Amino acid sequence: MDAREFLNILHVAERLKDTPRHCTTSKGRTESVAEHSWRISLMAFLLKDEFPDTDISKVISMCLIHDLGECFTGDIPTFEKTSSDRSKEDELLAQWVAALPPEVAENMSGLYAEMEAQATAESKLFKALDKLEALIQHNESPLSTWSENEYELNRTYAFDTVSFSGWLTGLRNEILKDTLNKIKNEGRTASAV
Repeated sequence: MDAREFLNILHVAERLKDTPRHCTTSKGRTESVAEHSWRISLMAFLLKDEFPDTDISKVISMCLIHDLGECFTGDIPTFEKTSSDRSKEDELLAQWVAALPPEVAENMSGLYAEMEAQATAESKLFKALDKLEALIQHNESPLSTWSENEYELNRTYAFDTVSFSGWLTGLRNEILKDTLNKIKNEGRTASAV
């Protein structure tokens, strides 16, 4: 890959810095897709010793590229995203990836196929971290920024995705504790949801 091809990829990826997500930060600022991707990458890095038989470098790669399709479509919250939205994002991403230098396109295409199939330890860990990071971010954001359905989602979302790992299930349970404490401490009871 030459320097211009490298810069062109970075210029497209930079869009994620300005692509807002549904979540906000602890100070109430709308977070970007790039911030979400960075933190799930950090989560993977930190879990190397917890998953010694998993290729953490591959998981980090998945975390870094997983939302690049949102460079073309923006972020649509998972509870609003339709199959048509997914198809459009997948199509635009595939067109872009196919136009990349062959070695990059092959690597990215392989990672996307693996993430989609959800058959490897790496793809399952990536998917769990993607979902868990959103829950953690919601717990860090002001309750006033939550939509009504997020009270239930933060209590129930992703338990199925983490069930393959006792460690991740334990993490999900800790996130649930944080959710219930947040709802209680910020003035809304868990029984009201």
